Amino acid sequence: MGYKKKLIEAALPLDAISAASAREKSIRHGHPSTLHLWWARRPLAAARAVLWASLVDDPSAHPDRFPTEEDQKLERKRLFSILERLVVWKNSNDPQILQEARLEIANSIQQNIREREREREQIRVLDPFCGGGTIPLEAQRLGLEAYGGDLNPVAVLISKAMVEIPPRFAGLPPVNPDAGDRFAVSAAGKRAQGLAEDIGFYGQWMRERAFERIGHLYPKVDLPESQGGGEAAVIAWLWARTVRSPDPSWGGHVPLVRSWVLRKPKRNKPTVWVEPIVDRSKRRIHYRVREGGTPPKGTVSRGVGTCIATGAVIPGKYIRDESMNGRMHRRMMTIVAEGNRRRLYFNPNSHHVEAAQSAQPVWKPSESMNRETNDLVSGRGYGFFNWADLFTERQLAALSTFSELLGEVRPLVEEHARTAGLADDGVRLRDGGSGAAAYAEAVVTYLAFVVDKCADYWSSLCSWHNSGEKIRNTFGRQAIPMVWDYAEANPFSGSSGNWSGQATWVQKAMAAAPVGKPGKVSQREAATRLYEVPSPVVCTDPPYYDNISYADLSDFFYVWLRRNLSDVWPDEC
Repeated sequence: MGYKKKLIEAALPLDAISAASAREKSIRHGHPSTLHLWWARRPLAAARAVLWASLVDDPSAHPDRFPTEEDQKLERKRLFSILERLVVWKNSNDPQILQEARLEIANSIQQNIREREREREQIRVLDPFCGGGTIPLEAQRLGLEAYGGDLNPVAVLISKAMVEIPPRFAGLPPVNPDAGDRFAVSAAGKRAQGLAEDIGFYGQWMRERAFERIGHLYPKVDLPESQGGGEAAVIAWLWARTVRSPDPSWGGHVPLVRSWVLRKPKRNKPTVWVEPIVDRSKRRIHYRVREGGTPPKGTVSRGVGTCIATGAVIPGKYIRDESMNGRMHRRMMTIVAEGNRRRLYFNPNSHHVEAAQSAQPVWKPSESMNRETNDLVSGRGYGFFNWADLFTERQLAALSTFSELLGEVRPLVEEHARTAGLADDGVRLRDGGSGAAAYAEAVVTYLAFVVDKCADYWSSLCSWHNSGEKIRNTFGRQAIPMVWDYAEANPFSGSSGNWSGQATWVQKAMAAAPVGKPGKVSQREAATRLYEVPSPVVCTDPPYYDNISYADLSDFFYVWLRRNLSDVWPDEC
């Protein structure tokens, strides 16, 4: 049988594919990228288009049906119409469009394998470097058998959560006792929306238990009468790292602050900023919130500081030495609270400082960073040698508390799943189970991802976004740069970085996940994975060698996943 030319070898509607790929950058809720952070994800639209066009025959491959160039152009136009609709985000789970696309693949397969055995008709798509799982996910969306492989355990767990778990529980209503029968009909046949609902329910259960245990570490602020009185929940506490001034005429600690601005001027609102007040008699610096006027320049740039008390230069080497020897401290500069459709800024007070200092985490990661990698802050000589060094004690207390609650929520979910009618077979999720035990482990897997997402917002390397008046997460780029004045989030607030918000991201990503034939992702080297999958269609985005230190960066999450999921996924954790 002769080779059949594929559509991708002839022509593609590149403008439509590019536009759909670019559009994905502004899509948030429901997009797979919001399930868990992974670096350099491939656009779903591009992966979907490449897969489909690589499997669908070009009209020129069938001269008996399309004998002239004009006939072929007309047929390509029809195929382009399908592809242009297929790559649009809002059509990602449209059953009619997906069925139309799958039918074209089936027709091409049928034309090409009439002389082959029936059991070989099914196309198996393999990405041996699957990373965040885009290609296996899109293969599954197109109705194909999806296989993936990667050496990185974090990547493998993300891909498993996208292509392995959802098909097992598709169409099931939620098992939580508050759901009742309200999802029994609507969830049936509609992907894994019942599972998504349970992620939200048990995530809220964890939040309530966590607040009972550590809520006292996150006090509210008292509002003045001019702002209505009462109390307001804190969004974030802003801190400045400090070092002792090298100028002997001062001798006290001075702040290293990139910018004093809390809110940039906008819509007739003046600038809000922190005023550092130098008390020369006590060798102390206090901080006061100001509105209007012109804030001073920051005191650190490119790792070199300036003593705000004397104007003396603070060399970068001096700062690194102070930090390496444990002499870098921190001072609270500002408290940011939730107001009536606006942010409220308050001066620091002793009660809030003491609350932060009283935290005692029940566990902290002991693993060391790769100190030879420049993409990590430890490689820049600030003394952050262990992953725990990137977090404050209060942040570690929050993360370890939610991690402990994963172990408590798991038997609760399993009990509710048995009551809801799932099989009490004891088969684990890793062994292909779909009963009560496996369902509980699936819910815990996604809630462990919520812990990871919170870790991204609960480190001492999160900065304050003074244009959006919100917290900027740790991984603003594919590295972990040093942050001098950092923002500490409140897990129990209603603003960016809170636990409930991160759980909602995971829940919505799960609700929108496509459900096709069960996929399989394994932690394997590429050559082994190629051997394991019979006659695969290999589609991959090759790794970038060491341009980005994925392995080292992903350890930021791996130390938490290993604690939280080592029993559920022992081979990967």
